[in-house]
Amino acid sequence: MSTTTSEFKPSLGLLDATMIVAGSMIGSGIFIVSADITRNVGSAGWLVAVWLITGFMTLTAALSYGELSAMFPKAGGQYVYLKESYNPLLGFLYGWSFFSVIQTGTIAAVGVAFSKFAGYFFPALEMTDANIIFQAGFLKIYPAQLVSIAIIVLLTYINTKGVQGGKLIQTTFTVTKLVSLFGLIGFGFLLAAKSEIWNANWQDAWSMKSIAADNSTTPVIGLAIFGAIAASMVGSIFSSDAWNNVTFIAGEIKNPKRNIGLSLFLGTLIVTIIYVSANLMYISVLPLNDIAHAPADRVAVSSANAIFGNIGTYVIAVMIMISTFGCNNGLILAGARVYYTMAQDGLFFKKASTLNKNAVPEWALWAQCVVAALLCLSGKYGDLLDMVSFIVVIFYVLTIIGIFILRKKRPEMERPYKAVGYPILPAIYVLMGTLFCVLLIIYKPNFTWPGLIIALLGIPLYYLAVRSNKK
Repeated sequence: MSTTTSEFKPSLGLLDATMIVAGSMIGSGIFIVSADITRNVGSAGWLVAVWLITGFMTLTAALSYGELSAMFPKAGGQYVYLKESYNPLLGFLYGWSFFSVIQTGTIAAVGVAFSKFAGYFFPALEMTDANIIFQAGFLKIYPAQLVSIAIIVLLTYINTKGVQGGKLIQTTFTVTKLVSLFGLIGFGFLLAAKSEIWNANWQDAWSMKSIAADNSTTPVIGLAIFGAIAASMVGSIFSSDAWNNVTFIAGEIKNPKRNIGLSLFLGTLIVTIIYVSANLMYISVLPLNDIAHAPADRVAVSSANAIFGNIGTYVIAVMIMISTFGCNNGLILAGARVYYTMAQDGLFFKKASTLNKNAVPEWALWAQCVVAALLCLSGKYGDLLDMVSFIVVIFYVLTIIGIFILRKKRPEMERPYKAVGYPILPAIYVLMGTLFCVLLIIYKPNFTWPGLIIALLGIPLYYLAVRSNKK
């Protein structure tokens, strides 16, 4: 009896694909990052504007990716688009960054977020010095990290048994968290919204200022406004990332030329509406300073306490555990397909190029699991994620420029779906994304150079892989 199969089985419909888009996007970010955004911009208007700008960029990119996904409806997604638009080297640099930082770092961070919020129910999971299991120099190991690894291992194992198990978890958990989020937003407006808080928050809505720990404010004027917006968008872009994961599993989607583009639009639209609505709810139930200085940045916990009383903390903890569990399932499911496609091209470990008897890339799944687990233990996953927003947007910009390149280079190719608003909307995204990256280089260099260095380390690795293939 054969233990491997040679091709993916198309078994995911439009609903499944849409749930992968939405489920991979919604992790823990929307519950937390609005605090840092508020400290950077200091007003209700700019807080909402940052989320609207991010939503516009995400929707624009998703609509543009629809054209590429219809042209190349196969596993690998963005890696394939970059390889076909430019050259194998650029595709490899994306795949290398994806394996070393983007996907594995996100999986680690989402796993740790699950454990941190489980700490509300199990105090031993709180990441305090009293709970340290082992320490050697800078390395500190907490029970929460081990639970995070256990969750990642469990979801990896489930996904090695075939796409059906991963699909069931993804759809169930994503529907649950969408309903929960809409419920939280609805209850917030119905039960806890206060007109005096809302009016006070909107009184000086477009005067940008930074808010210090002691609640003192410093006006942000001139070009510094752009820097504050870019710094704020690190959080909102991270919270909105991973929408493109569905393109990695194109080989397992029914009618991919239609369903990938449609799921990208529907998924990103649903999440954008939720994110903007959630922030409007925060503004309606909490004074701006309470949003900026929510304990441990947990704005959603403070909001839930205002809505439900003390039990609100536990309501949010359960929501975030559901959200992060489902989010990590989508990330784990989709990510391994990129390494599989790279291995098929001779640019990754050869064993990653095979599918098991369940038609999934089992070796690639476990390789991803190992790296994510190491990032959980390192304690440096937070630092790595600071780079993710910068490096991710660089590759998004390059991919969307690839649409223009392919229109010139391969005009004869069938395009069942064309980028909405071409060339204006894709060009606007390229300009906005480039401006975001330039501003981060100027105002937040700590976010940028390390990520760029990690990506560029892929250049010698690429040539080593090419040389190895020639032997």
